[in-house]
Amino acid sequence: MAFLSVDEQLELISRGTEEVIPLKDLRKKLDNSIKDNKPLTIKLGCDPSRPDLHIGHSVVLQKLRDFQDLGHQAVLVIGDFTAMIGDPSERNKTRPQLTLEEAKANAESYIEQSKVILDVNNLKVIFNSTWLNKMNFEDVINMSSKYTVARMIERDDFTKRFEAEIPISMHEFLYPLAQAMDSVEINADVELGGTDQKFNLLVGRDLQREYNQEPQSIITLPLLEGTDGIEKMSKSYDNYIAIDDSPEDMYGKIMSINDSMILKYYKLAVFADRDKIESVKLLLEDESNNPRDIKRSLAKDLVERYYSEKEAKSAEAAFDQIFIKKDNPDSMPSYNLSSEVNLIDILLSEKLIASKGEGKRLIAQNAVKIDGTVCNDINQSISPAGVDVIIKVGKRRFLRIVS
Repeated sequence: MAFLSVDEQLELISRGTEEVIPLKDLRKKLDNSIKDNKPLTIKLGCDPSRPDLHIGHSVVLQKLRDFQDLGHQAVLVIGDFTAMIGDPSERNKTRPQLTLEEAKANAESYIEQSKVILDVNNLKVIFNSTWLNKMNFEDVINMSSKYTVARMIERDDFTKRFEAEIPISMHEFLYPLAQAMDSVEINADVELGGTDQKFNLLVGRDLQREYNQEPQSIITLPLLEGTDGIEKMSKSYDNYIAIDDSPEDMYGKIMSINDSMILKYYKLAVFADRDKIESVKLLLEDESNNPRDIKRSLAKDLVERYYSEKEAKSAEAAFDQIFIKKDNPDSMPSYNLSSEVNLIDILLSEKLIASKGEGKRLIAQNAVKIDGTVCNDINQSISPAGVDVIIKVGKRRFLRIVS
């Protein structure tokens, strides 16, 4: 295929990135790729410790898609084996380990959800258990001999835990090495990752040198804060927008973010081009503009990215009806009730809550209403009443009880 010039490719590649390490090496790789008419191998390692993707994950997935659009070979390395170790990045304690079966089940969900961003026709998906499971103890000793404890302890999260006398298990030192072996195995030209993965990616460069390969270039992407505007987006912090959230939920969650996050969400969640970014920046700087109106445009743009213009308009109308007109939405899921059932069990079965613990917490926070009245009883049951009952959970989740 005919590749774009190096400068044209770098214009897209560098958009929204934090660092390119080293830029001159990437430029050289792109130049050689054009001369040889051969695509680069672009690696993205994914951690299948959780099955759900949110738009924070989309930052690095979109960069992988950028490389696909430029004609390069995207390789999604599923860390099913390394998930059994647990990535210690930004952890103040040892991460729980998964079994291979758990990791593979999560990986299937990851791959399916990522299809909304990646071009599956130009994507290689491989599991690192394919080669790491075959390594014997001699192989592990040989791999470990290529990196020093001093270099490993330079890692910020290890340093903090060591100084705080928080235990560091020996197997955690193996995670960066095992992840780096993935780069050796596929002979990666470029590896992508969040800024929290920088140490791991650099180990990949070092190990490739030890195995007489040309070191990969590294591209790090910024971490996207969640809807609270403080912590990075994570299901653990309950500040996430899932890739498969409904259009209404996606729109509503965007409307809840702090005004200070609008521009960053345009850059990292919507992936707006430079012209759009500049226009949004000017709108925000003009004090005569209400940030809420700019946020409404952001919410529509995000929903349209994952769904369609029609569904974005519908999500906006639903939001207006609930929050401006203060009405119940016209459309909501329903639950057929034939006998008395515990409210939390109903909410869990209809996926309005993720766990019974979340249900109890929301009730304690007065975030659950029954026909407009706050429910403050965690043991509340619903009995058939012959009329519909509307349950509201939080600000945007509704359920009609039909009996």
